[in-house]
Amino acid sequence: MAGTANHQFHILPPDIWPLIGSLSALTMTSGLVMYMHPDVFSMGWLVLGLGIAGLIATFFSWFSNIVKEAEAGHHSPVVQLHLRYGMILFIASEVMFFVGWFWSWFSFALFPDQLSEVIGGTFPPKAIEAVMDPFDLPLLNTLILLCSGTTVTWAHHSLIHGDRDGLKKGLWLTILLGLLFTAIQAYEYSHAPFDFGGNTYSSAFYMATGFHGFHVIVGTIFLIVCLIRAYKGHFTPRQHFGFEAAAWYWHFVDVVWLFLFVSVYVWGSWGATIH
Repeated sequence: MAGTANHQFHILPPDIWPLIGSLSALTMTSGLVMYMHPDVFSMGWLVLGLGIAGLIATFFSWFSNIVKEAEAGHHSPVVQLHLRYGMILFIASEVMFFVGWFWSWFSFALFPDQLSEVIGGTFPPKAIEAVMDPFDLPLLNTLILLCSGTTVTWAHHSLIHGDRDGLKKGLWLTILLGLLFTAIQAYEYSHAPFDFGGNTYSSAFYMATGFHGFHVIVGTIFLIVCLIRAYKGHFTPRQHFGFEAAAWYWHFVDVVWLFLFVSVYVWGSWGATIH
């Protein structure tokens, strides 16, 4: 009786993975800097690879522990509430991450005279002979992401109402739409009329849309994990924060893309030659 918990919190046992994750993040960022300066560092690719491998191992082991805690019943209502706070703060930090890219994009576009020596005082710069047609593949990808938002919502409502079959079908459709989005964006990049770097337009374009594409890949992996857990019988109508967090993240990815489509593709191509 002396060891019986008289509270709703979950006291975690000592774990080595937070330390490994921190060291792996340091190794990855250091390796990235070294990789970008091959004239100074000859083993940057190795350091970068070790850091990425350490982060992947950390994510897999740490999240596996969280899943085990949830299935063991340790995620009480109070714990779930704090997990929600953590996910909200994480998404808020991601919003600020993209604010930086939008800030740079609008700074280049609205004040091109500040970089007249670099871009010729116009935006898109004179070096950009043609831009992508926003109402071709970008519009198709917009429709794909909007459809994926409805399918993940369908899966969520199916889970809440105890419809396991609807949960699986909704997740399958969302994952397939996410993979289709990524494939189309890769095809778009391979046929783009301008390369990465060289001017402000192409750099800001690829950084903003590329990081969004990376988030789509992460979100797709997130949903694949939820699908595997669904087939294992995890999640209940009253306790399914793992799926809820994935759905929040996916909706965030959807909303960011809408801003990217309007700002980067539509407004950014206004008056320019279409490829």
